[in-house]
Amino acid sequence: MSQDPLHTKLCDQLGVEYPIVAFTHCKDVAVSVINSGGFAVLGEAMHTPEDIEADIKWIRDRVDGRPFGIDLVLPASAPAEASLDEITAKIPESHREYEQMIMKKYDVPMPKQAVDLHQWGGLNQALGRAQLEVLLEERVPVIASGLGSPAFLLDAAHERGCKVWGLVGRTRQAKRQIEAGVDAVIAQGFDAAGHTGDMGTLSIVAEVSAIAGDTPIIAAGGITTGRHLAAALCLGASGVWTGTLWLACRESDVDMIIKERLVAASADDTTWSDSISGFTMRVLKCPWTEEWKKPDAPRPLESPYQMILSSDYIQGSNDGRRADLMTEASGQGVGFVTEMKPARQIVFDMVEEALGTFDDVVGLPE
Repeated sequence: MSQDPLHTKLCDQLGVEYPIVAFTHCKDVAVSVINSGGFAVLGEAMHTPEDIEADIKWIRDRVDGRPFGIDLVLPASAPAEASLDEITAKIPESHREYEQMIMKKYDVPMPKQAVDLHQWGGLNQALGRAQLEVLLEERVPVIASGLGSPAFLLDAAHERGCKVWGLVGRTRQAKRQIEAGVDAVIAQGFDAAGHTGDMGTLSIVAEVSAIAGDTPIIAAGGITTGRHLAAALCLGASGVWTGTLWLACRESDVDMIIKERLVAASADDTTWSDSISGFTMRVLKCPWTEEWKKPDAPRPLESPYQMILSSDYIQGSNDGRRADLMTEASGQGVGFVTEMKPARQIVFDMVEEALGTFDDVVGLPE
C-alpha cells in the first residue's frame, strides 16, 4: 500500500505510533502498551484521590514522557453528596431479601473484610469531583469519562493542556459532546465489556463517524483482533478502544481463575445486565446475573444503590476464589482471547494482522 493505513489523526493528536487504546485497571499493562507504541487509559474510579496521584507519578516514572490517560466515572445520576450509610439505608427490604436468597442458595462466602466502596467515583458527585481535581492538578494528558458527559470540565481541562474524551453509547450523545468541543469521542457498541448501551458497534461507529468532522472517533465494543482494528478504521474511526483484550495478558493483575475463564470463554458466556451496578453492563455470566433475570426477581435498583447491593456477592466470590461464582467485565470479542500473551506481543500481533488485512483487501501485488 502507498501509505501507512494505521497512521491516523488520533496518532497525530497523541503522538503515538499505533491507534490502539488499551483501557485497563492495571498500571503494568498500561505502561507496557504505552512503551510498545500504543496508548493506555488507566481506570481509577475505585481509587482515592491520594492513590490516583501516586499512580500518575508511577506511570510517569516509567514511560519516558509518553502520554497516557486516566478514566473516571462522572454520572449525573449520582447523589450530590451522601455517605455510604445514607445510600445503603435507602435500599428496599425486598431487594435485600432477594440478595440474601442468592447468597444462601449458592453458599456465597461473606467478604473477608468490609467491602470499601467509599472511593467509587459513582457513589456521589462530591467524590467524583475530588478525583477529577487530582487529574486537573496533575495535568494528565487525557481525561476520559467512562460514565457521564465530560462537557462541564472542558474549559478547566483545556486551560491546563489536558485533552478530554467522552464515551458514548448513542449517536445523540456523541453529537452533544462533539458540539461541546471534546477532543475525541469513544463510540461504544453493545458488544463491549462493562457499561454499555444497546446499539451495535458497527452501527454506532459508522453513525458517529459520519457526524464527527475533525473530531477523532475511537471505536469500542468487541474489538480484540487486528481485523477488528482494520474494520473500525474503514468505518471512519481513528482508533480502537480495547479492554477485554488485556485482562488475560501476562502483566494483568486479574485473578488467574478469571484469566482462565476468559481464555476459555466465547461470546455466549457473556451477558448484558444491570444487576451489578444499576447501569447496563456486559460481564461473564454468573449466578448473580442469572438470578436477576428471573421473572420473580425485583427490578434492579438504579446506581449507586444496586452497586452497594451486589458488593457482598462480588467481593465474597472473589475473596473465596469461587470460580463458579466469580464474574468480570467481558466483551463479545472474548472468543479471540485464547492465550495469556505479553501486552507488548498483543500490540504487535494486532498491528501485523491489521496491516495484513488491508493488504489482503486493497493491497497491490508486488
